[in-house]
Amino acid sequence: MQQPQQARNAWRVLFLLFLANMFNFFDRTIPAIIIEPLRMEWGLSDFQLGLGGTVFTVVYALAGIQLGRMADLGSRKKIMGWGLVAWSGFTALTGAAWNFWSFLLIRMGVGIGEASYAPAANSLLGDLFPAHRRARAMGIFMLGLPLGLLLAFFTVGAMVEAFGSWRAPFYIAAVPGLILAIFIFLIREPARGAAEAVRSTNQAPVANPVRKIFAVRTFWWLTLAGLAYNFASYACNSFMVPMLQRYYHMPLQDAAVATGVIVGVTGLIGLTTGGWIADKVHQRWATGRLMFGAISMLIAALATGYALLVDEIAIGVFVAVFSVGWLFSYNYFTSVYTAIQDVIEPRLRATAVALFFAGLYLFGGGMGPVVVGLLSDHYAEAAQVAAGAAEMNEVFKAQGLHDAMVLIPVALLLAMAALLVAARSFVADSKRMEAAMASEQQEELEGAASPAA
Repeated sequence: MQQPQQARNAWRVLFLLFLANMFNFFDRTIPAIIIEPLRMEWGLSDFQLGLGGTVFTVVYALAGIQLGRMADLGSRKKIMGWGLVAWSGFTALTGAAWNFWSFLLIRMGVGIGEASYAPAANSLLGDLFPAHRRARAMGIFMLGLPLGLLLAFFTVGAMVEAFGSWRAPFYIAAVPGLILAIFIFLIREPARGAAEAVRSTNQAPVANPVRKIFAVRTFWWLTLAGLAYNFASYACNSFMVPMLQRYYHMPLQDAAVATGVIVGVTGLIGLTTGGWIADKVHQRWATGRLMFGAISMLIAALATGYALLVDEIAIGVFVAVFSVGWLFSYNYFTSVYTAIQDVIEPRLRATAVALFFAGLYLFGGGMGPVVVGLLSDHYAEAAQVAAGAAEMNEVFKAQGLHDAMVLIPVALLLAMAALLVAARSFVADSKRMEAAMASEQQEELEGAASPAA
């Protein structure tokens, strides 16, 4: 059997992919930070604010399916490069939105551009790094998520205050993305399956790709885990800043920085250490990554649940406890993303990731903001009725949003349950993938050895 090889340019390409991923999450995070100025200017409800995140996410998911299939058939660097140009351009246009509906329409364009990136990048990583190094590489790649969030939460509030407008960050954010796209176009791509222990030279498209992906039982449970996790993640990222502003009376810049600590700083620690731990446990136990992910989800649910449910918690304690939970939640990425590559053959990985993301974003990330927003409005009205008040005020809106955020730890518990079930079928599915590739390689060798007719 051939030894798995790492591409010579693997780390250089990984660095570029990481940078693009960072700007991906930076650009998509800006609306979550300027929620309160937007709400005040256009008189929006929390449901409408959540709808803004949901529309972006649904478009992202639907566009990603076709773009993922294109990444399995064509040039991944071109798909990523042009996608980066598109989402950077639409990010700049967002600053020119004149009402809520124009804002939604332009964000749909950002969603289509960003949908091109993750399937192609994940597929490329699978061909750059062999299986025993993928969790670490994936952890570095996914550092773009917390660093993008951190950069956004630490700078966007300051930009708004400096320029006196919520529109300024959108214009500024577009510039680095357009520059980075040039370098993405220059990437030298490896052959598909180049980093596998069992390699095939067959690069032909796979017949019935969607059917073959859905035949992998583990893939279903990983998707359900991702659905629950994305629900929690997008609800947190969308509403943490306004919740801190309303419930803890923090100014925009302070609330954004506190959120940056919760979802950004924790990711730097979680993804670097999590990737290393996930690789170590995978080398000792076949299901080690998934069990590590399940335990992490349990800790995340308990910590975030405590922070939200305990009465009269100080803001410093809230940030610290919630941050501990969010740190463990990042182990989802190094556990689940690498597990998908372990059970799906190389020629189908971009399509599989696109389908995976479609489920995550349509029913997880897409539902998280709008459901929490709807529940926030409901709880606010309930608080108003309980107080016997004639009019809605900011106190009721603060209480409603805080209570609705309890859905976050509930979703994390569901993610844990799905990972436990996925672990039960993981070994059989990964062996089945390896056997199929070995059989294909044997057929190629026999075909090459047989005399021409």
